[in-house]
Amino acid sequence: VQLQASGGGLVQAGGSLRLSCAASGNIASINIMGWYRQAPGDQRDMLAAITNTGRTSYAESVKGRFTISRDNAKTTLYLQMNSLKPDDTAVYYCNAITTAGSISTYWGQGTQVTVSS
Repeated sequence: VQLQASGGGLVQAGGSLRLSCAASGNIASINIMGWYRQAPGDQRDMLAAITNTGRTSYAESVKGRFTISRDNAKTTLYLQMNSLKPDDTAVYYCNAITTAGSISTYWGQGTQVTVSS
């Protein structure tokens, strides 16, 4: 599985961005996809996840502001981010977990999101 994240950029506080993550390879083996972020000096934190059945979960820090979704073909993962705050500044990563045989985790290359005050 290969993941390619895009859509990051510079936005003012209160603004919106939509991140995309294009998945390729053995897409049928993916069970869960998610978005994480990592600010300088911090650990990588999970923000949102979506299962193959469409069940979603969110970190408290983004609940109500961010929405995770996926296209019907399950080839593209999205993260709609609204009401952005300077604290949301980080590198954002998409993630996929497959369980065919053994559990494997895949990461995209990361996309920078900078929110100015």
